[in-house]
Amino acid sequence: MTKLQVAVDLLTTADALALTNKVAPYVDIIELGTPLIKSAGLSAITAIKAAHPDKEVFADLKTADAGFLEADLAFSAGADLVTVLGAAGDATIKGAVEAGKKHGKKVVADLIGVENRVERAREISKLGVAFVEIHAGLDEQAQPGYSIQTLLDDGKIAGVWR
Repeated sequence: MTKLQVAVDLLTTADALALTNKVAPYVDIIELGTPLIKSAGLSAITAIKAAHPDKEVFADLKTADAGFLEADLAFSAGADLVTVLGAAGDATIKGAVEAGKKHGKKVVADLIGVENRVERAREISKLGVAFVEIHAGLDEQAQPGYSIQTLLDDGKIAGVWR
């Protein structure tokens, strides 16, 4: 089943609520960007989930360490999905997955900045994450020769394509 996701890359909870109130009827997943969570805190997750309880709230934490702790905090705040960096150690990823199981929620491994995405995607998929996100950050996208096709090809080769 295909789901439509919107990324909310704003800096205040008020602005995020104003945007999500407009787009909620048309989307399935509301992704709260890393800048929003860093700026507004975990209370932004709680506010968005309270305003839109029928939507999946995706906290883009990009956790690099303390996987269980950070994921547990986000899930306790109302997140349905959280990201952990694919470049993080396996113990960090496993910790986030453990927190997800505790809450009945899901963890997404984000491969932003990972050099060998195919190999790491295969490794991570065995650690219990729900999804592997083959992601090029804004800095990578700005590089000469960047192509979205590379990401699509990597996903197919890694076997994480859905």
